[in-house]
Amino acid sequence: MKYNLAATMILMMSLASSSSRTFTTAFSTNAITRRVSSAFLPTTGTIAPGATKMFSTAAPETEETVTEDSYAEGSSIYVEQADQLAQVKSPFLITLRDRGFLHQCTNIVELDRQMMEAAEGTDDSPPGAMSAYLGFDATADSLHVGSLLQIMILRHLQKSGHKPIVLIGGGTSKVGDPTGKDESRKLLNDEIILKNTQGISTVFEQFLSFEKEGEENSNTDAIMVNNDDWLSGLKYLEFLRDYGTQFTINRMMSFESVKQRMAREAPFSFLEFNYMILQAYDFLELSRRYGVKLQLGGSDQWGNIVSGTELARRCDKNQLFGLTAPLITTSDGKKMGKTAGGAVWLNKDKLSEYDYWQFWRNTNDADVIRFLKLFTEMSLEEIEELSKLTGKDINKAKIVLADEATKLLHGEECLQQIQDTIKTMFSKGSKSESTESLPRIFISAADMEGEGKRFADLFLELGLASSKKDARRLIQGGGAKLDGEKITDEIGSLTAADFADGKKEVVLRAGKKRAGVVEIQ
Repeated sequence: MKYNLAATMILMMSLASSSSRTFTTAFSTNAITRRVSSAFLPTTGTIAPGATKMFSTAAPETEETVTEDSYAEGSSIYVEQADQLAQVKSPFLITLRDRGFLHQCTNIVELDRQMMEAAEGTDDSPPGAMSAYLGFDATADSLHVGSLLQIMILRHLQKSGHKPIVLIGGGTSKVGDPTGKDESRKLLNDEIILKNTQGISTVFEQFLSFEKEGEENSNTDAIMVNNDDWLSGLKYLEFLRDYGTQFTINRMMSFESVKQRMAREAPFSFLEFNYMILQAYDFLELSRRYGVKLQLGGSDQWGNIVSGTELARRCDKNQLFGLTAPLITTSDGKKMGKTAGGAVWLNKDKLSEYDYWQFWRNTNDADVIRFLKLFTEMSLEEIEELSKLTGKDINKAKIVLADEATKLLHGEECLQQIQDTIKTMFSKGSKSESTESLPRIFISAADMEGEGKRFADLFLELGLASSKKDARRLIQGGGAKLDGEKITDEIGSLTAADFADGKKEVVLRAGKKRAGVVEIQ
């Protein structure tokens, strides 16, 4: 009986989708025809027929209301609003449209108009910039490549003449986003959240120009804020009275993140249940503090984003907008940013420039052109030329992708070191190797005394294996090498003898393309 409400919601949605229409998207590489539920087709300024309401019925709905169900599951704006997309004029929206960044948007026609108005000015206001934000919770001490799509959207926003606001979720990290999770996130203490916040904050400076204190700043310079500044000071009863009345449990139960957890009968704590309310409140607070008009995010955040736009409408009579990008998977259906060695981190101290370059170099043939559009700033004309490559020549496009993506994150100066490393690693008979761009760990002479240090431990520390078991499997399979010599003993160790004659470093290899350096101090 405890799941009757969720079951009823799902049944209603299934019944509502009994009729369908056919649409063709104008902007995909190949025009695609898809069947979508007429019950969830977004209509300008109205609730999609059959969609349930998230918010209390205490106040009447207006023509700007959008709900989580305004798009049929699996569909996108390229299918649902092809005509409106064809007419956008804002450089930002044109860029996102043509490069494949878009998935959903609340009232894209009005958003386009306001972005153009902000850029060009009106009789009543001078030219300026629209402020938009994107949130990143501090759940690890580095972002990984799965967050790169969102960072690129912020970069395009700034280059199009608008103001990016990076929101660090110091407050929401204390709750944990339940989206896409089968179980509760591990609760983090303040010390870990602070460490993670410091770790993830540095990467944005590689992609965005930020305001500098004491200097004359542009109205497009980015700022970074932390939602802990307002969430941690909230008074519980006041917050419930002021904002809890604006949400209904009925609607919250229909969110995909909730339905998935309940369908698996996985525990869903009251703490996590509040996350969607806090994210909606973030949008409201940012609109009040910084004049933010647009929230950006992944498509899995659509329900939370729409909740924020509706909360602002009800509380402040303020029209806000939400825009999401698709969740990126590779052509073989795998989640973007995961490898056999683990996550592809953006911080240099977690993943070397060389390994980052190799990640992009190893892109599947079917993904190269799509990734060039999303993760580089090459012109569409240049990418179109690369799309004509076939067979082994596709590897040329992969190298371009690796160079351009690595240059954006780590700077152009590292590319020469990477190329030198590649040439020496793959050149037969090479006596010396350029190791500058390889991951590196340091050991002491004391570590080498006695039995030394196990190879399995070293491969794990260098990120060349995901576990000790994985490292031993690598050795058993013949893929592990020390300075070009195959390692045969799976419980073998690196010893002082390997640093004879004043040698300061050795190179460990995992297969043909991955390597790391052990340097003695």
